[in-house]
Amino acid sequence: MTDHASALEDLDHAAFEARQIAGIRAWAAKHLDGEVEEIVRLERWRPQWKLRYRNAQGSHAVLLRGNRPVAGEHDLRFEMEVMQVLEANGIRVPHIHGWVDFPKAFVMDWVQTDDRAPGMVHTAIENPDTLSGERWQALLAYMGHLARIHEVPVSAFRHIRQLSRPPQTPREIALHQSERMYRIGVKTGNNDTVVEFLQTWLRRNVPAHRTEARFIAGDAGQFMSAGTEVLAVMDFEIANIGDTHWDLACFRGRHPLENVGDIPALYRRYEEASGTGVDLRVVGYHTVAFLQLSGIGAKMFMTPETRGGNWIEGALEYSSIMRRAFEAIAELQEIELDFDLHLPAPVMQDWEDSGLRKLLIDIERLPTSSAFQPWEKKLMADIPRFLLGYARHRDWFEREAVNEISRVTGAAHASLAEADRALFDVIAQDDAARDALIVPIMHRRLLRLGMILAGSDPDFGNPLFHRLDPILDRAGSMS
Repeated sequence: MTDHASALEDLDHAAFEARQIAGIRAWAAKHLDGEVEEIVRLERWRPQWKLRYRNAQGSHAVLLRGNRPVAGEHDLRFEMEVMQVLEANGIRVPHIHGWVDFPKAFVMDWVQTDDRAPGMVHTAIENPDTLSGERWQALLAYMGHLARIHEVPVSAFRHIRQLSRPPQTPREIALHQSERMYRIGVKTGNNDTVVEFLQTWLRRNVPAHRTEARFIAGDAGQFMSAGTEVLAVMDFEIANIGDTHWDLACFRGRHPLENVGDIPALYRRYEEASGTGVDLRVVGYHTVAFLQLSGIGAKMFMTPETRGGNWIEGALEYSSIMRRAFEAIAELQEIELDFDLHLPAPVMQDWEDSGLRKLLIDIERLPTSSAFQPWEKKLMADIPRFLLGYARHRDWFEREAVNEISRVTGAAHASLAEADRALFDVIAQDDAARDALIVPIMHRRLLRLGMILAGSDPDFGNPLFHRLDPILDRAGSMS
C-alpha cells in the first residue's frame, strides 16, 4: 500500500474497512474450500468478523478475532498459540484454522450459541444482563472446565515466550500480572494516584503462603453455551502463569456486566471439581489485582489516536472498575465506605455548553454506513455528552477531591494536580496505617466520577454503580 493510500485511509474509514474486507476475502479464497456468502463486523471492543461460506457440505461460519487497538505487537498471536496448547490438552476451545496477516487476526470455528452479554458497561446499562436457569447450570459446569484448565502443565507452554519463565516465589506469583500491567501503565502515561495506591497495596499484602504457580486463563468466566452445555471456553489474551485464585477473582470483576449469579456457590463448585480449597481472602487480594489491571486497560482504550478505540467505554469502565477495587480492599480490611453522595445542581459554563451541545446536534445528523454503524455513532455522541456533564460539575468534583487529599497530606493545595502530586509522595511512604483514610477518599472520588458519567446520584440498579459483591461474610465452609 502506498503512503498516499495510507493517508487517505486515515481520513476515510470506509476505505480502510473495505481493505480489511478484501484481506479477509483473500484469506478465505486461499484457505477455505467454499464461496464466501457474508462478512459481518461484530460490535465489540476489538475488531471481529463473522465469515459465512458455503461448500458442497452446506453453509459454515468462522470467527476472525482481530487485534485490540492498543494491543502489543505479539499479543494476538500469543492468544492463538495459547488456545492451540489448550486444544492439544483436551480443553474445549474453538478449533484454530490459521493466521491472517491483514487485517491482523486469527481464525477459529464459529460457535453457534445462545446470546452472551458483551461485557461492556454501556451495553449493560441499556440492557442489563439476566441469568437464566440454564445459563446458571452452564456456569456451574464451566467451573469444572476451569479446574481442568488449571491442570494443564505449565511446561506445555514453555515454547511461548511470554510463558517461558514462570514465577517462582510467592511474591513473583502474586505480582506477576499486576507488575507487568503497572509498568505498561507508567510507560504509556496511564498511571495516576489510583493506580499507584493499588499497586503499593498489592506489593505490601502479598499472600506469602501461596507457593504454586499454574496456568491461568487471565480473564476467566468467558465461555459459550447452549442450554446447560458449555460449548467452548475462550478469551485467553491475558492468560499467564500465576495463582489460580486470580481466575476465581475474575468472576467478581465481570459481574454484573455478565451476570454470574451466586459467586460463592461457583467457588464451592470449583472446590468440588478441583479437589482443592478456596481461600477467600486470597480471592479478595486477587480481586484488587484483577480490577487494577482492568482499570489500567480501560484507560489505555481511551487513547485518542487509536483507530477503533472506545473512549467512552474506557471512561465508564475506569470509574466502575477502579471503584470496586477499593471496595475489595475495604472488605478485606473492614473499612467503612460512604455511598450516600449527591450530585449538586449543574453550573453552566458558557463556552463548553455551547460548543459541546453543538457537537451533539451535529453528530446526530451524521449518516451511518457499514463503515460507521449506528452503535459507533452513539458511542461518539456519548463523549461530548459526558464532557458536557463534567464541565458543569468540574468545580465540585475537583474541590471535593482537593479537600479530601488535604486531610491526608496535612496541607492546602491550589489545584487537583498539585494535590495529586502531594498524594503520590504520601503513597510512596507505604504506611499501612493510612489505608483507612486513603481508601474511602479514593473510593468517593471514583464514585463521583461515575455520578457525572451517569448524570445522577448513585443508583445501584444501574450496572455502572454496582457494589462489589461481598464474599467474606458468605463463606460457608470455605476458609
